[in-house]
Amino acid sequence: MILVTGATGGLGKLVVERLAGRDDVVAGTRSPQQAPAGVPVRHIDFDDPASMADGFAGVDTLLLISAGYGEDDVVIARHGAAIEAAEKNGIEHIVYTSLSAAGDHLAYALPHRWTERRLMGGSARWTILRNGLYAELLALFAVPDPEGRLTAPLGGGRLAAVAREDLADAAVRVVTSASSHAARTYELVGEEAIGGEDLARLLTEAAGTPVPFEPGTLAGAREAITASGAAAFQVPMLLSTLSAIAGGFMGATGSDLAGLLGRPPRSALDVITAAVHARP
Repeated sequence: MILVTGATGGLGKLVVERLAGRDDVVAGTRSPQQAPAGVPVRHIDFDDPASMADGFAGVDTLLLISAGYGEDDVVIARHGAAIEAAEKNGIEHIVYTSLSAAGDHLAYALPHRWTERRLMGGSARWTILRNGLYAELLALFAVPDPEGRLTAPLGGGRLAAVAREDLADAAVRVVTSASSHAARTYELVGEEAIGGEDLARLLTEAAGTPVPFEPGTLAGAREAITASGAAAFQVPMLLSTLSAIAGGFMGATGSDLAGLLGRPPRSALDVITAAVHARP
């Protein structure tokens, strides 16, 4: 039996949708009423050990979608509890969605590396999917200011952005044949390195009028993110992402993604373009 956690979140939901109809898959979430149709659902809350004791019963392979919504200590506690419960329930293999190696400079990298180390020292077989940053994230930054400029503080940096749907496809490939991926760590980043000038060009095409790229400062971004109502812990997460891209740490392409997919990855620029055109 395969259990997919985080079944109502972005990546987890995409994975569950792809596995719908199989009789060896269950979805785990703390909001069962919001789970996709076609897959049995169990109530699983990483903050509630009792839910995992019941929810992990009869499971052979666990796809542990990272529970990154929280401060480092909260995320580490959640992942630690999930892995401990999986081991106690005799789960044989844990597949974990981690963060790409390039992401070591990001404010949210530590819980991912802690979880990788915990898995490698545990009793279950493991596979680590080191996911790159989503193309959908760059779409969030691709918003003109009131004067019609793109001011995201990306500098001359680029991001090897990856389509979230490709990461879901890769996770399905691995979790449905987990034994052949044991003790493997896969780097999964995009094949296009996208920067501010690319986003400005895309916005220009969408708007039909020039959108110049005039990168602002991190201080300005901090003010805007804080004013948006973001949770306190999200502010350094987003700022470190912008800073790492601008600093040139996130642009390296070339990974295991195409090999896992068995096809070329989706175009990140196409994903961003679709997101921009879908805005009201």
